[in-house]
Parts: sequence; C-alpha cells; structure tokens
Amino acid sequence: MNQTNNQEETTEQLQKLLQERGKEGLELARKAIFEEKIDSKEVREALDYFMNEYWHDFTSSALLSLVCEAVGGDPKATTPVAVSITLISGAIDIHDDIIDKSKTKDTRPTVYGKFGKNIALLVGDALLFKGFTVLHNAAEKGVPAEKIARIANIINKTFYELGNAEALELQFRGRTDVTPQEYLAVIRKKGADIEASTRISAILGGASEEEIDALGEYGRILGMLIILRDEMIDMLDPEETIHRIKKEHLNIAILYALQNPKMNQTIKSLLKEEITPENAEKLSTIVDEAGGFARIDACMNKLVKDATIKIEKVKLNKKHLTLLIYGTLLPDWKNYLEPFKANG
Repeated sequence: MNQTNNQEETTEQLQKLLQERGKEGLELARKAIFEEKIDSKEVREALDYFMNEYWHDFTSSALLSLVCEAVGGDPKATTPVAVSITLISGAIDIHDDIIDKSKTKDTRPTVYGKFGKNIALLVGDALLFKGFTVLHNAAEKGVPAEKIARIANIINKTFYELGNAEALELQFRGRTDVTPQEYLAVIRKKGADIEASTRISAILGGASEEEIDALGEYGRILGMLIILRDEMIDMLDPEETIHRIKKEHLNIAILYALQNPKMNQTIKSLLKEEITPENAEKLSTIVDEAGGFARIDACMNKLVKDATIKIEKVKLNKKHLTLLIYGTLLPDWKNYLEPFKANG
C-alpha cells in the first residue's frame, strides 16, 4: 500500500511539474497554428478539436525546459524550439493513429476516428509544416543559426528512425513468433523523439558534448520507459487489447508470456478465438500467470537504473530528471488485474 501511495504521489508531482513547465509552449503552439488562414471548415474544426480538446501535450515543452535547466541554461531559451517540437509531435501522433487505425484513445475519439483518414492526414501535415516553419523562424527569437541547423539535423534523423520503427512494426502484425528482443529493438527506435528533445535541450542550454550525449541516451531510455508503461496500461484495458490484436501487433506482455513453454499453447489457442472483452480479460490474467507483466516490470526497473547512471553526468539539478524516470513505473499493476481474476 505504501508503495502504491508513493507512486501516486510521484505521479501527481510529475503531472503538476509537466503542466507548470509545459503550458506556455503548448499555448504558443496553439496560437501559432491558428495564425494561418484555413478555408476548409472541416479542417479548421479538426485542428480546433485536436489542439484545444484532444492534445494536451505538456511533456515536449516541459522536457526541454527541465533538461536545459539541468545543464545550467535558461529554460526560457527553449520556448521557440518547444513550440516547434510540440507541433511536430502532434503531427507524429496523428499520423501514428492513421497507421494503427486508432479511432479512440483514452475513451476519446482521435482526429482519425472523428474526422476520417483524409482530414487527419491534412491536419497532421499542417502541424508538421508549421512546426518546421516555427523552427526556421526561431532565429528571430534569439536562437543562434548554428544551433537551429544542428537541431534541424537531429529532427531529420529522428523522422527517419521513427519511420523505420513504424515499418518494422507493420511486419509484426498477425505474428506470434516475434520475440520480445525484436520488439524491444523497435521500442528503442521509437524512443528517438524523446532523445531528440533531451539532446536539443542540452544543446540550447550550452552543455558539454559529454553532457549532450549522456542526456541524449537518458532521453532514449525515458522514451522506452514511456512506451513500456503504455504497453502495460494497454494490456490492462480489454478494448485496447482487442484493438491491438485485430489491427496492430501483439503487446510485448503477450510476447514475453509466449516465451513461457507451459503457457505458450494456451495463449495461442486463446488468440485464435473471437476476442471479446471477456476473452481479453482472460488473456490478461493468463499473461500475468505466464510472467508477461513481471518481465516488463523487470525490464523497466533495469532501464531506470541505466537512466540514473546517465543523469550522473549532469552537474546541476538532477531532481526533476529523476522524477521523470521514476514517474513512468507502474508498481500497482497487479491491483488492476484483480477484477479480471474475480470475473474469471
């Protein structure tokens, strides 16, 4: 119980910190996108829905602010770039939903789910192009041109790595023979966007090359931790589990569970059946019995230790960076499974 309470307190502190540090960047991103004239009523409505109702990404701006501060820089100096990265992150999110055919997230319709594929593509493209325009104009806000060029290069490499990860994920669909190691390699690639943010922020803060590399790897690990946390949460949500099995690839918790020779055939047989909410709950409990959740938990705890080592390279405020990584842990996941077991 104490561990659960401590984690709830950590999560609350983290959410407050992210909102406090990230709200300015998000508000400026909203303002920037609506500076453009958009004749299409449907596109305007979709943009308004995404930016004002759906998208509450404080993380991008907050991460830039916190990392810059940790290396002795002025957090305010990150704001022009934070606006750019917030917009680009929004575009990536919309495009991911189209690829994954995700019509809802956290019970809310996505842009793809609410407005359809074509409008979602147009909105994603609008955010992407505006994001790069804002980055180009950051020189007018005081960001040195040489830093903008370096940042643009990092973002360029990030897009290629994220695209590579998405392409590899498509190859996993419908397969039960994917190993956890194969999927972890893809998850590492998908952590490229968080690494880009921490690396860029360190550059803006005037960090040494050693600090930039250490914080880059810290960001990569943080990105992996966020994805693994989402994997655990998805596996605890029957509707999301059904979507993953039908439309995407198997959750890493299932991939870990399939490594258990005693449970392998039971899981495969269940996956061949019609996936109802009841079967999804049953699958989650079997995956737990096979060690799927425990293996993710162990992997995340190891990554937290690795990230902590990287933070040691930072000479100033490490408290917030430590809070970020510990805030990804989900030590009370067993509690979420209890209702499934009771229903079973």
